[in-house]
Order: sequence, then structure tokens, then C-alpha cells
Amino acid sequence: MARIHEPLSARAPLPKFADTVVIGGGTAGAAIAGLLAEHSDQSVLLIEGGPDYGPFEAGRWPADLIDAVTIPITHDWGYNSGDQYAPRVIGFERARVIGGCSSHNGCAAIWGSSVDYDGWAALGNPGWSTDELRPLFRAASERLRVRIPEPHEITPFQRAALDAAAEAGIPRVADLNNLDENLGMAPSPANIVNGVRWNTAFAYLDPVRERTNIAIVGHFVCDRLEINSGRVSAVIVAGREGPVRIEAGRVIVAAGTYGSPSILQRSGVGDPSELRSVGIAPTLDLPGVGRNLHDHPRVSLRYAGSRELEDMTSAFARDHWMPEEQTIAKAQSSRCARAFDLHIYPVGGLDTVNRTGWWWTLEVACLTPRSRGTLRIASADSSAPLIIDHRYLSDPDDEDLRVMADGVALARDFAAKPALSRLVGSDISTNSSATTRVEVESFVRQNCLHYFHPVGTCRMGPANDRAAVVDSRGRIHGLDNAYVADASIVPVIPRANTNIPALVVGERIARWLLER
Repeated sequence: MARIHEPLSARAPLPKFADTVVIGGGTAGAAIAGLLAEHSDQSVLLIEGGPDYGPFEAGRWPADLIDAVTIPITHDWGYNSGDQYAPRVIGFERARVIGGCSSHNGCAAIWGSSVDYDGWAALGNPGWSTDELRPLFRAASERLRVRIPEPHEITPFQRAALDAAAEAGIPRVADLNNLDENLGMAPSPANIVNGVRWNTAFAYLDPVRERTNIAIVGHFVCDRLEINSGRVSAVIVAGREGPVRIEAGRVIVAAGTYGSPSILQRSGVGDPSELRSVGIAPTLDLPGVGRNLHDHPRVSLRYAGSRELEDMTSAFARDHWMPEEQTIAKAQSSRCARAFDLHIYPVGGLDTVNRTGWWWTLEVACLTPRSRGTLRIASADSSAPLIIDHRYLSDPDDEDLRVMADGVALARDFAAKPALSRLVGSDISTNSSATTRVEVESFVRQNCLHYFHPVGTCRMGPANDRAAVVDSRGRIHGLDNAYVADASIVPVIPRANTNIPALVVGERIARWLLER
């Protein structure tokens, strides 16, 4: 067994061997590396494509990544839709930094519904049922210091939205993470500590940074895996002076829903015809790699606001922390057969990043999308842009569109209630004068965005499922010592912001690996 005897910086040479190489230090990858280092003596190398700013206490983290008031616009991989939605180009923001999107997001620490995880198990994935995952949800939330804001911490806009929701028939509930409660609005549980976005690097890596069996290396991008005789023999990373080869006892790919399938494809794992078309020799026929891409489609309804709301918010901000996002409603469309299928959530305040003044929106997201897209590499070059086609609202029966249209109607009903209407004023969204169902659906199609929750491109499932890429324990079908462990293995997106579910994927697979 090899050991790593001193922490490595981005300028230090990479080791030639590690018992476990974790590719990607994001939400799941940081957790896996930390847990393996904490609970075993095996050497762990964590490779992150973005920077590692070290422990929180060292004080080297940029202010925008620490401050949970707004979502940062730095440290982005630069993924986008290309010409898929021309003339619009939709940015598919993913964080290029240690901690991944847990260092970059709105901190909504949401679990989802019991229907979600029981559904995963029913697809042939033992170990993923709700009751089996509950302890992991609790452990992940505890590590991230998740808590529900107190009543006095709720901003005036968010309080008004809570009152308006109740007037619209969506009751105030105690905890959005009651997995068996299907209707209600509440302040969102959040991984925020005294205004600090508490990410998985702080939660899982800081406790083990001084151990001799872990190295955390930033600014190195994985190019591909070297595969021989059904095993990964080495990881090839893009170094400053050319490719660097690292031998590994086992490899855990945790580069995210966009990054993980692209690494596999560059390694010759995927659909053979697609691989040959970009000059890559196939090594493993797994046509599901890059398929099953989906996210929660979202539209934004923007409101003019009022001087009263601005004054209330300014007064509140003088003595309180002022987040842009804080509450979420679980709601049901007319299409909903089980649990809930909509999130409606207010976002607003003073834009201190772009300095565009005050802004107030009600966001609507479909949580049960049927539409599926694809991800493909354009070449063998790891620096080349990916071809990402989410195909939002493309399901043949237009169910996603109908759910979204219902959500727009519910959000407008919120905004029309006395608790909110005098504060938010008129709807100033593009084409929001739409009143007929056809006009609303047209508005949704023209303005559909994403909820920053991509999943599914390396979906888990049994070996007889040709669409599956990994088994229920994350092991890549056809490889003895290689795993994928991030949101890409999710077969069907949960009714939740996906940061905590992605972290639970990391917790689940790390614990299984420790058993081995």
C-alpha cells in the first residue's frame, strides 16, 4: 500500500501512484475523498480542475465564494448550450473550484420526496430506498451545518411570499425536508453558517488535510483513463508541461454530470459509433454514457417592485443578513399524480454584483421532467467545448410544458394575493401579458431556463439494462476498479435542489467502498 506523506500544492509534482484517485473535488468528490482518508489508511489523491484555496481557517478563499448572499459568477467551467437554442445561448454554470457547486450555489439544502428514492430502488438499484438513505441525508446535512432560518431572519419579500402562498392555498409548513409531505411552503434549510456558504471542502476535507494519506491537488484536469483488460490502470491528467500518468489501485470519477461522461468518452467508454466519429478507439461499449441528461426546466416571472418593498428591504438589511433566496413552495400542478411536481420560489433584492438595481422574481420549476437530452464530446481534446443538448420541453406528450404552464398560473396567483400584490407591483416579464393557455405555453417555450440541477448522464442500473453505465454501487459496468459517484449516476432527478442528493450519492458510495 502506497502512502502520501505530505500535502501537495498545485505547484507540487503529482504522485506516480495512489490507492484511490478521486477525479473531481466537487460536492460528491470532496466528500468521498474526505471520508476515505478519514476512515482508512489507504492513500487518496483528489484531483480538482479548479483551484484549491486550502482550509477555511486559513482565510484564502475569495469573498464571492464565501458570501452566501448572492450566487458567484466566477470559477465557472464555461459550459453552454451553443447553438441548440439559437439565438439564445444558455449558460450551464458549473463551479470549477474545490467543493464544486457546493462552493457556488444558493445553498438550498433540500432532500426531495420519498417517492424519488423509492423509485430509484424500484429501477433495480438496491440500497437507494428512502429508508436506507434517511441516515445519509441526516449525516450530510449535519456535516454541512444545515439549519432552517429563524422567523426574524426572513426578509420582507420572503415573508410576504409566505403569506401570499397561504392565501393561495399552499400552507406554511415546518420543514421542507419532510420527505412524506407533499404540499407547503417554508424557509429553506440551508448550508449557511453566519452568512458563509459552508461547502463540502470545509465539511469533509478540512478535517483531514493534515493527514499523511491524502493529497489534494488543484488546477489539474483529467484527460482520460487508461484501460487494460477490464481495469483502469492509470489516470492521465493534463499537466502544464504535457500529460501526466498516475497509476491507481482504483479510480472514482466524480467530475459531475457534464464532466464525468466526457472523461469516460475520451477514455473510449461509450457508444462506439459516436466515439469513432471523433477519432477515439472504443474500449468499452456502454451506449448510455452521455444519455439521459435532464434537469428541472424553469421560467422566471419578473416584477416591477415598489418603493415600499425597497424601503422595507433596505431597513431590514441594516440589521440583518440579506440573502436573495430563502423560501420555497412545494406545489402541485393539475397533472400531478403523486407527491408534488413544482417548486415556486421568490428571488430578489438589490443586485450588488451587476449593479442593475432592485429586482424581484417568482421562479417556477417543473420537478418531474420527462424530457431527456444528451452530452457528447466534440473531439478527443479535453479543452474542447462539450456538445450539451438538454432538449427541455421536448417530451412527445408535452407534459413538461403543461406542468410549467400550470406553475406560471400558480405563481401569478401568488403575486395577485393581497400579502404580495401591493409590494411586487406589475409583472414585467417578456411576453407576460399572455393570458390564454396557448400564450402562456408560448411564453414558457421562449423563456425556459434550467434550475442548475443536471443529472443522469452515467445513470445507475443493473447490467442487463443497456442504458445503464454503473451498477447500484457506482461501479462502471465492465470495469473492476472504476466507479462514478456524483449526480451523473442519478437515474431520475429527485424533486429537490440537487446539492444534498449529490452529496448523499457521495456518502452512499464512500461507505460501500470503505466496507470493501
